[in-house]
Amino acid sequence: MLHGLQENIIVPFQLMWNKDMKSKFIADIHISPLTVNELQKKGYNIIRVTDKLPATTSDKEIVELAYQEKAVIITQDLDFSAIIAHSGLNGPSVISLRVAHAKPDIITRILIRVLPLLESELCEGAIVSIDEKEYRIKKLPV
Repeated sequence: MLHGLQENIIVPFQLMWNKDMKSKFIADIHISPLTVNELQKKGYNIIRVTDKLPATTSDKEIVELAYQEKAVIITQDLDFSAIIAHSGLNGPSVISLRVAHAKPDIITRILIRVLPLLESELCEGAIVSIDEKEYRIKKLPV
């Protein structure tokens, strides 16, 4: 049962509701353009990192872009969480997808179900780890 925000929250997908999402998102290179397109169709303000930077851009440069644009990074790369955790900053927020089968349709379904639940945590600064069944939230700074 969810009693409120704690240092580390684990929430099963059943405890979900809907609300409008206002955050801006940058999808890492490992997130399919199909997923990005579907999220855009649903009204999400999301771009692929390659829309702004070369595909060879370092993770640190992507973090800098997300910080400057006040955008949330969506990724399957654990390096982003580590970079931000070690920075001591309260942003940018990161959504780290930890799924066994990272097919675009599966990733898209998971994000459409979970993103509406995370608005306030992402705005405050958080690292969110999502798998097929639940998500975990760590508030920033770590």
